[in-house]
Amino acid sequence: MKQNPIYVTQPYLPPLEEFTPYLEQIWANKTLTNGGPFHQQLEQALAEYLGVPHVALFSNGTLALITALQALRVTGEVITTPYSFVATAHSLLWHNCKPVFVDVEPNTLNIDPAKIEAAITPQTTAIMPVHCYGNPCDTAAIQKIADNYNLRVIYDAAHAFGVQDAGGSILRHGDLSVLSFHATKVFNTFEGGAIICPDAKTKTRIDQLKNFGIVDETTVVAPGINAKMSEINAAFGLLQLKHMPQVLTRRSEIDARYRAQLAGVKGIRCLPQGGQTAANFSYFPVLVQPDYPLSRDALYDKLKEQGIYARRYFYPLITDFPMYRGLPSAARANLIVAAKAAEQVLCLPIYPSLMDEQQGRVVQFVAEAQA
Repeated sequence: MKQNPIYVTQPYLPPLEEFTPYLEQIWANKTLTNGGPFHQQLEQALAEYLGVPHVALFSNGTLALITALQALRVTGEVITTPYSFVATAHSLLWHNCKPVFVDVEPNTLNIDPAKIEAAITPQTTAIMPVHCYGNPCDTAAIQKIADNYNLRVIYDAAHAFGVQDAGGSILRHGDLSVLSFHATKVFNTFEGGAIICPDAKTKTRIDQLKNFGIVDETTVVAPGINAKMSEINAAFGLLQLKHMPQVLTRRSEIDARYRAQLAGVKGIRCLPQGGQTAANFSYFPVLVQPDYPLSRDALYDKLKEQGIYARRYFYPLITDFPMYRGLPSAARANLIVAAKAAEQVLCLPIYPSLMDEQQGRVVQFVAEAQA
């Protein structure tokens, strides 16, 4: 009997009938965009849920990253990680900044603070770390470096919705944090994103920048962009937020089962969870090490043959792409940990509707794989 395919992630979709009243309200008030009522409600609801001062919604996370750079007037060189989705570095190029890549830590695959200081030059103005897979960066060490050298810090927190450390939301760290609400994320609005703002003044500037720089009917103060979230996306986000407790509970169960059942599989290493008091289980990455019977790519192909679509996430490194590989900081000799991780990483399926039987299939094929 042919099995249904299993993907690395699937968006959580509440029952369609729950969304109908939102659509009816949008049709009734005839407001589709430009900060309508659902947009305003979602910003407030997210600020309360996440425990942050202000949230500025965006049409996607990439435009939010670009706008964060613009809002802080970042120029010159920005130190960042090669181990991320390309949008992290692309946002820097879009803002005419030069990415400077440094290596990552082996346990978290987050940017290594010990490598940052040596990469600072007179042209360095900011650091853009990534909370990889939702695991918090060493925010204290990064902030200490930033304070010593008067640098801005913008966190790419695309994976980190709802994650907390001992002091509260990890989104409070740095000058700004940026979220993605893409359909593959723990919390999604189909497409969307947000900037976490520390104060009302910052939020006002960001709200202007995401709306062409418009202040009022006759005043434009900056060359802003069109990055507003629509009412339909905002309404879906409000509905999604109601279901987050059960979504996170189910993700936690899947994560725990993977860790228990893969613990004895030689050559498969699960990344540890650390530095967080509340996780979101956004991905389940494993490292396929040399003592495993198959290479990472061979395991990836065998799983795909069985209808199990894992993902080599992140592979290739950002620094392997043509627009970055010519940079001095892209040299593999400087990125040993990141390069090794990119050759070994495989993200296994994790999403709320993944059934126990399906997860059992994934574990079985990983545990019983033969060369």
